[in-house]
Amino acid sequence: MDNRTQEFLTKPIVPLLIRMSAPNTIAFFIQSIVVLTEVWFISKLGTKSLAAVALAFPLLMLTQTMSGGALGGAISSAIARSMGANDIDRAEKLIWHSIVISISGAFTFLILFLLFGKGLLYLLGGRGEILEESYLYCSVLFFGGILIWLSGSLSAVLRGMGNMRFPATLMIIASLLQVLLSGGFILGWYGFPKLGVAGAAVAALISSMIMVSIIIMKLLSTSVPAMLKREKLILSKPLFSNIFEVAIPASASPLLTVGTILVLTGLVGTFGTEALAGYGIGSRVEFLMIPLIFGIGTAMTSIVGANIGASNIVRAERVGIYGGSTAGLVSVLIGFSLALFPDLWIHYFTDDPKAYEITKKYIQIVGPFYVFQGIGLSLYFASQGANAMFWPTVATIARFLIAGLGGSISIYILGFGIESIFLSSSIAMMIFGIMIFVSLKRGAWRKHGPKYS
Repeated sequence: MDNRTQEFLTKPIVPLLIRMSAPNTIAFFIQSIVVLTEVWFISKLGTKSLAAVALAFPLLMLTQTMSGGALGGAISSAIARSMGANDIDRAEKLIWHSIVISISGAFTFLILFLLFGKGLLYLLGGRGEILEESYLYCSVLFFGGILIWLSGSLSAVLRGMGNMRFPATLMIIASLLQVLLSGGFILGWYGFPKLGVAGAAVAALISSMIMVSIIIMKLLSTSVPAMLKREKLILSKPLFSNIFEVAIPASASPLLTVGTILVLTGLVGTFGTEALAGYGIGSRVEFLMIPLIFGIGTAMTSIVGANIGASNIVRAERVGIYGGSTAGLVSVLIGFSLALFPDLWIHYFTDDPKAYEITKKYIQIVGPFYVFQGIGLSLYFASQGANAMFWPTVATIARFLIAGLGGSISIYILGFGIESIFLSSSIAMMIFGIMIFVSLKRGAWRKHGPKYS
């Protein structure tokens, strides 16, 4: 058995979680800084450009969470379970299945965007110059989407083998490069063509292309326990099912999470361009927290998956409880820091008074509830490793309904202000985290049992 997999099955849980989470956490934190830096670059173009990015943000988030979250987690889970059962042949075949699914996913998203993208952006409040900027950004993103999908899925392949450090290091390098490229393509620095908002998408695609190229070279080398071998390109329904049985229910989370953001974006858009820009800043700053949870969660996916593959459910549950609690602690620290000291950071993104106030209201209402987001999202990833996605899916549906219906009723029927939209989102976040944690404590993973095949 591979040494890393052996560590997943035997090493003390807390030190193991810290060691496995650290590379991902650092990498995703740096990536979140890149996202905020891009917002800062775009803010130099004006409030309308910020509003355009706010409209496009849900579609970007959907692409990233579907490729790196739902599919990526399912891939890590399937490979980790194979490694836990010491089935290298199966793991190598799963790599090819992951690539095929990623290509199909990117093509499907492109077709859907070409059919419905502009209409969706219009429904969210995009008009005139804002709509055109947002549509151009999304067009670049989806035409090159295969690079984003492959970078997410191939990184997940390595994490499923227990290799957290390599994809994390690569992500840090690509993120630093993306900052330079973003400044160049958005603002025309360094002699680059000034592409405006669309420049952020170009920079992201170039960074993803570099990541994909390097990971493929890594998988072709003998430095990994399961390699990308041409003779293992044997597609089969059982192996597709091994990924899809986790990926399909897991897809409900990014779809409904982005659906929640779409609904909230539409509701906020009724309060004007400045309100939309302010909400866009607040939701982007939230990325400071989500990548940190993602770093912990992806480590949990692999560790839990290996233990489920080895039929060690008790240890898998402990990993979930310890990891979820850690993610909740990190999230509450970030949430309260942002909420208590909003004036220290908002002015870096906008000098528009109304947009400033909307951002401040958003973070002060939602920030204290980040603890539930941390617990729920990290356990969503851990549940992928356990192949037990029922309760995470139910919790995600509940979050969507509470946030969407609560926000709609509060402003359209009760006539409340924009604060009521943010409060509905906070309550939904709380229900989401509590439901998933309670389900784990009540034996949700035991009811599903070890499911390797």
